[in-house]
Amino acid sequence: MASASPRRRELLQQIGVQYDTVVHGVDESARPSETAADYVQRMALEKALWVETTLTPSLPVLGADTVVVCDGRILGKPADREDALAILSELSGRSHQVMSAIALCHRDRQDACVITTEVEFRVLTPAEMAAYWESGEPADKAGAYGIQGLGGMFVRRLSGSYSAVVGLPLFETAAMLTAFGVRTGLSGGRP
Repeated sequence: MASASPRRRELLQQIGVQYDTVVHGVDESARPSETAADYVQRMALEKALWVETTLTPSLPVLGADTVVVCDGRILGKPADREDALAILSELSGRSHQVMSAIALCHRDRQDACVITTEVEFRVLTPAEMAAYWESGEPADKAGAYGIQGLGGMFVRRLSGSYSAVVGLPLFETAAMLTAFGVRTGLSGGRP
């Protein structure tokens, strides 16, 4: 897996996939006028391809990326407290999209897809946002929140894949891994 994300590791373990983790060397800058869906899919694919071409592993390489999108604008990881509070204020009482892309490549074969989940936040008070920042949770999260942690209390409604919001759409990941001959927990470990 071309990711050091602890959340993605937990999700892969949840579906019984054995894997090795490799930190990629991909520049994660968005290109001018690139849509969020194009960006997130390109990132997932470039991460997988970077590991594939750098290390030439014997097994397929999984790349993944997740972005939070509000009004067509990608909300990345907050730079600091003020940025986190601004992001959370923007999401407060509104709906936004979480786009998670996965890509799998092995030798001359590759596949990728983007899963979009609609998430609606309840109205957040300034005190809640400040306390949430102080918890440390939003500092390394796209959109300044983690649905699997304290940030889950802000979610009024979700339409789509919960695991994709966490960082890895399990249904699509399992299907793609199976198509590439990688076994999940239901079929037992590595091929």
